[in-house]
Amino acid sequence: MTTAGRILVVDDTPANLSLLLDALTEAHHEILVAESGRSALSLLEHTTPDLVLMDLIMPGLDGVATCRQLKTRPECRDVPVIFMTAIEEPAQKLRAFEAGAVDYITKPVYPPEVLARVAAHLQIRLLQKSLADELALRTEAENQLSQSLDRAVILADSQGRIVFQTRLAADLLYKHHPDRAADRLPAAFGAEGAALVVRRFAERDRTDLQMLVLEERGSPPGPAALLALGVTTREAEVLYWIAQGKSNPDIAVIIGANVRTVHKHVEHIFQKLGLETRNAAMLAALEVLRPAR
Repeated sequence: MTTAGRILVVDDTPANLSLLLDALTEAHHEILVAESGRSALSLLEHTTPDLVLMDLIMPGLDGVATCRQLKTRPECRDVPVIFMTAIEEPAQKLRAFEAGAVDYITKPVYPPEVLARVAAHLQIRLLQKSLADELALRTEAENQLSQSLDRAVILADSQGRIVFQTRLAADLLYKHHPDRAADRLPAAFGAEGAALVVRRFAERDRTDLQMLVLEERGSPPGPAALLALGVTTREAEVLYWIAQGKSNPDIAVIIGANVRTVHKHVEHIFQKLGLETRNAAMLAALEVLRPAR
């Protein structure tokens, strides 16, 4: 299946533009047109294409200089640029690749070749984005235990020294025992009737290490309650903040992830819960989070 995309065509020759526009439009691509390097850079201030087809030789700012400036923009850094040139000099082609081009097409252009190269590079870019999303999710998963908002877990040795603590555990310890030593459990920890409830777990015949789970007495349901919906811990966290009316950029800041990763979590939540809208996800979460009457 051919991947359609938004293609920016930069060429100062009307005949070339007409030929390219006809071929790309027939292949169902969205077309943006610039007749000079300057106008291309101006257009890129308002939109980001999936791929750029650029003439190498243009008056004023040529293709190489335009490509170099394009690649300095974070949003365009990974956009593939294919040069079109009638010049067969290796040095010119080398300049194009050094500027950030991924391919070149020899003029006069042959529309089927253009479409084939465009399709190939769009597919490569799609796979790159998918791999980047997967890497981000895996990296996040590795950090999830210590950064999770819905588990206050501490591992401590027999002397009360904290070996490991999640972010929420650290926050609760600071809230209820602000004067304690940073790497140790506070004195009279988990006393009966205290606002901070402590549950202790240890392996049989092992006294050197224990796990403690902290909870605030009478605290409202948190992200952990949403695990009952069949989502992962991180998805429950994202869904919790959706229920609080937060946008994806807000959630990204709160949980320490990038916006693209949050968007992926939202997609997974919709799939697992059989939902189509953010409002529907919010209502599903609130049904779980609403205090029992």
